[in-house]
Amino acid sequence: MTSAPLDNAPCTAAPTPLNGVAQLSHLGVIRIEGEDAAKFIHGQLTQDFSLLGLGEARLSAFCSAKGRMQASFIGFKRSNGDILLVGSRDILAPTLKRLSMFVMRAKAKLSDATEDFSLYGLSGNAIKDIAARAQPTWSKADFEATSVVNLYPAEGTPRQLWVAPAGTAAPAGDVLPLEAWLWSEVASGIATLTAPVVEAFVPQMLNYESVGGVNFKKGCYPGQEVVARSQFRGTLKRRAFVVHAEAAMAAGQEIFVATDPDQPVATVVQAAAAPGGGFEAIISAQLSALESGTLHLGSAAGPALQVKPLPYPLLEDI
Repeated sequence: MTSAPLDNAPCTAAPTPLNGVAQLSHLGVIRIEGEDAAKFIHGQLTQDFSLLGLGEARLSAFCSAKGRMQASFIGFKRSNGDILLVGSRDILAPTLKRLSMFVMRAKAKLSDATEDFSLYGLSGNAIKDIAARAQPTWSKADFEATSVVNLYPAEGTPRQLWVAPAGTAAPAGDVLPLEAWLWSEVASGIATLTAPVVEAFVPQMLNYESVGGVNFKKGCYPGQEVVARSQFRGTLKRRAFVVHAEAAMAAGQEIFVATDPDQPVATVVQAAAAPGGGFEAIISAQLSALESGTLHLGSAAGPALQVKPLPYPLLEDI
């Protein structure tokens, strides 16, 4: 394993503690029901849902035929014939429409189940016992009708996704502002795809193969050949990094270097206000750009970006 290279000094601002419960209004739920539910969605996403156990979740991407990500999800089984996909609410409707086109004769029913479930993020001292038992990332535990999924931490603070039927009492804990949770998503280095960057990246450009988002041993899915070729032919030239800036950042913004002011070298994927001041973002950047000097937001003369240490190692081999 190897960590991402750095050529800019990391930001040293200390974050505030991430303790509490945040209501996740920016996320939505696609539900797949029926005896072919797992088989159907297995053939559409980058991860293995056929062998998915009831104590696991999967990070996965839904790609176009060209291997470009159209959506990303955290998916898990409530039962063998009932699968939930949690993703960005702003692209849920078009994603559901695209997925539904592939159902054909499969015994699977897809629906927007956002209103049927409550979604919360648990962080720090609010986490459920599953994390306290040191279960790995993407493990899942069920507490009656509630499912809790272990997520990647944010600067060492454990985090979980809490999903329960609508009307279930909210999990106990101090209220954590949504803004703080959104920053924790960025700090974890795990990007959630939103409308401004749909079809902008193959999964490896967001490091998905290194964080459990791609299974290279499963069968075919849309874009599978492109994703595999990017991995095994050494053609990947972009990676995800976490950066800090004093200026506000937003998904879809372009990033430049002074040595090539006419061509963007990176794109902001996901951004949030940082608790210590300024803003932080996950960017997808050309590897060569990190050797070309300081990154700048919007133009070669724009606000400077500081590259932070990547919070997980990148896999050298799959």
